[in-house]
Amino acid sequence: MTYDAVVYDLDGTLVRLAVDWGAVASDVARVLRDRDVDPGDAGLWGMLERADETGHRPVVEETITEYEREGARNSDRLALADGLPHSVPVGVCSLNAEVACRLALETHDLQSTVGPVVGRDTVGSSKPNPEGLLTVVDELGADPESTVFVGDSESDAETARRAGTAFEWASEFSQRRYRA
Repeated sequence: MTYDAVVYDLDGTLVRLAVDWGAVASDVARVLRDRDVDPGDAGLWGMLERADETGHRPVVEETITEYEREGARNSDRLALADGLPHSVPVGVCSLNAEVACRLALETHDLQSTVGPVVGRDTVGSSKPNPEGLLTVVDELGADPESTVFVGDSESDAETARRAGTAFEWASEFSQRRYRA
């Protein structure tokens, strides 16, 4: 099937950010402890939720985003990026910070082939909540039913399901029918 719009996840789909996520989690835990918040055994995204609950999201976001920016500058371009541009509108919906997404696209000279970009900090929620994906679809002027979301995680698949878009795994997505 051919769709009227394609939305990509970023990290693991178009590029691979050079981020040591273990180091990020360690630094975020330190940031929380410095503010008398026990991170417990929560993973990175659990600590981000805890930061929301305790009012420390801005400093935690800043910590994560700094790693993502550096990771975007040193990211690897993946095969799907080589299939751009497309003959249909293209957007990005990512769990990474919007600024890091844009930096990665710029690093790999993809910014002119991608329209709207929504990161975890762009709208009031993050994947698998469909708000970000639906925002991109709307900005592309497309309908969810005629859009495919291409990603590399179960969270991406769940996001597409909740948004009412089709989903295809990055490893299986054929871009031939969309090439400009």
